Amino acid sequence: MSANSKPAIVFCHGLWADGSCFSKVIPTLQADGHEVIAVQYGLNNYADDVATVKRTLGRVNSPAILVGHSYGGATITGAGTDERVAGLVYIAAVVPDVHETVQSELNKYPTEIFSQIEVAGGRVWIKPEGVKYFAGDLSQQEQKLVWATHYPPAADLLEQQNLDEVAWKSKPSWYILARKDQTVHPDLQRFLAKRINATTVETDSSHVIMLSQPEIVIDIIRKAAAAVQGRQSK
Repeated sequence: MSANSKPAIVFCHGLWADGSCFSKVIPTLQADGHEVIAVQYGLNNYADDVATVKRTLGRVNSPAILVGHSYGGATITGAGTDERVAGLVYIAAVVPDVHETVQSELNKYPTEIFSQIEVAGGRVWIKPEGVKYFAGDLSQQEQKLVWATHYPPAADLLEQQNLDEVAWKSKPSWYILARKDQTVHPDLQRFLAKRINATTVETDSSHVIMLSQPEIVIDIIRKAAAAVQGRQSK
């Protein structure tokens, strides 16, 4: 990468979402001159989701920064070992180690959201009253939109990860921690951010930081991009 070029930014969404959940941060990063793309995977199978991330890396120039929210932290942990990936940004994310699953990590620090879900048709849905535990600092109108558009994962998705290699052991990492998160417990986030030795910033946000405080997400991605660009230009 030349000194004047910027890394690509590849976003990976979590449960009950798709790539459009990053719509408040993508335009600014595009205006900054980054290639930006949001992965659209199906939340059916973890291995398939990781493979989709790797295919999407082929649609932008290298090097790239992977940005994962929530379950997306697991997909970037698996896909980030790819040589095209230069850095990892985690947003209120679960970050497994080898032979761990997202569910095994979540079980260490239970949160309110999991009393507000139901399984139907082999998929996990949020009950209407449960969206406040997912996106409680958004306006009522935005919360209703989040619920109306939420995409349910396969019921066993969070049990499927069984990694032999994890990206955060070889790639620089950043972590945005949501202190008011009721989906991924803040204490779990704090433990994970410390374990992966991430550059960490904390903020008083619900789980969906990229919707409630997009400026913080933009700022950290900019810092990660500058750090990656500095390493590549040496």
